[in-house]
Amino acid sequence: MTLSPVTTDPVLTPDKANLAPGATESICRVSPKPPCKLDLTESVTVDAIELSPVTPIDKHDYDSESPSVLSARSRTQRTREKIQFVTLCWFVYLEGWNDGSNGPLLPRIQKVYGVGYAVVSLIFICACVGFITGAVFNVILAEKLGFGKVMVLGSLCQVLAYCIESTGPPFLVFVFAYFINGIGIALQAVGYVACLKENAEAKMGVFMAVYGAGALSSPLVATQFSHLPHWNLHFLTSLGIAITNTIALIVVFRLKPQAECLSEIGIVDSDNNASEHSHLRQIFGNKDVHLLAAFTLLYVGAEVTLGGWIVTYIIDVRGGGPSSGYTSSGFFGGLMVGRVALLWLNEKIGERLALFIYAVLAIIFEFVVWFLPSLIGDAIIVCVIGVLLGPMYPIMVNHAGRILPRRILTGSIGWIAGVGQAGSAMVPFMVGAIAQTAGMKTLQPVLIGILSIMTGLWALVCYGSSSRRPD
Repeated sequence: MTLSPVTTDPVLTPDKANLAPGATESICRVSPKPPCKLDLTESVTVDAIELSPVTPIDKHDYDSESPSVLSARSRTQRTREKIQFVTLCWFVYLEGWNDGSNGPLLPRIQKVYGVGYAVVSLIFICACVGFITGAVFNVILAEKLGFGKVMVLGSLCQVLAYCIESTGPPFLVFVFAYFINGIGIALQAVGYVACLKENAEAKMGVFMAVYGAGALSSPLVATQFSHLPHWNLHFLTSLGIAITNTIALIVVFRLKPQAECLSEIGIVDSDNNASEHSHLRQIFGNKDVHLLAAFTLLYVGAEVTLGGWIVTYIIDVRGGGPSSGYTSSGFFGGLMVGRVALLWLNEKIGERLALFIYAVLAIIFEFVVWFLPSLIGDAIIVCVIGVLLGPMYPIMVNHAGRILPRRILTGSIGWIAGVGQAGSAMVPFMVGAIAQTAGMKTLQPVLIGILSIMTGLWALVCYGSSSRRPD
């Protein structure tokens, strides 16, 4: 029996484009052989050669969020990641502490400086200008100085602001300190946590719950100081937290760029070579960034407005006493609980749908607070509203991490967070200006309108963008 030769190319080379990084390229050379005769009566031994198939690698497999890459990290790298995460949580605790202090102190600030709703709301306007200024510089300085230096610079701005406020200066100097503080918070509002892809949703939920813990604890302290002659000494407690925050940022991140900090925990920053102007153009040219920023502006504005003005509302509209400041603690406590306790529900029904449900329920409960003339009932329902609003910010950040290109994710979240902090100033000022002429009873209808617009923006965010970020 005669077998015809198998014709092959002299050299068979695998496609290099389909080789995974680090794979060994194999070359199989087959020389043509002349026809041969095979005697079927003879015993022939054939050595089988097993070739492993070359599996094409999808471009998304190179992303540092790949589970296989994350699972290959060492114990030291995982420990460093936990330390970094705790450090960032301490910053966000300070941010919550800062926002939660305003509610109990506003009536005392009005009394000490002899100003009305509209004038005292200038502290929110100055903070707003500071937030926007810091958000713009965040994008620029992150490229020039690097992540670590920008974080420390922002923390030092907060240290300076609290030093000024603790002296009880003239009103104009006092509100200028809010401008400096706004810059500091915006400079630290980076998207570093969004780069920690292992258990990302849980990390973001805990991260924002720590904000709620700060906002929960500060009214407990601020309410006590608001009844003391030297009420301004409350800001010394804020100063102490800010100093420890600065020290922690220096020790943990050591003024290093983001790429180096991520590499220490086994995460590769896939695109850190783009120019500053390229990043700016991509960030401000991305429709999803602007939709998320608009949503965040209204969300944070509604959150801080309710937490800040609810004490004045309880006192002026519901006839509450000196202990009304604890209502603010109840709201922010609900915020903290919601960000952790509702994680399972977010995962079960999907984060996008969950936010819609929370927003509709929050609007319904706002109507209840508006039309229910009960001091205790209003205080309880405000806590429930805090639970419903709690998960919204982490859901927004998680959604941004899914739809925005990784190369602009940090700068984009910095900008979105900065705009959100601007909302924490603009909306409370608007409420104060309206209350100056129409009374504090207008708080609830204004909040209902803001939450309704916010829900519509979330619909645009969800259905006007892709479900997976491009590379």
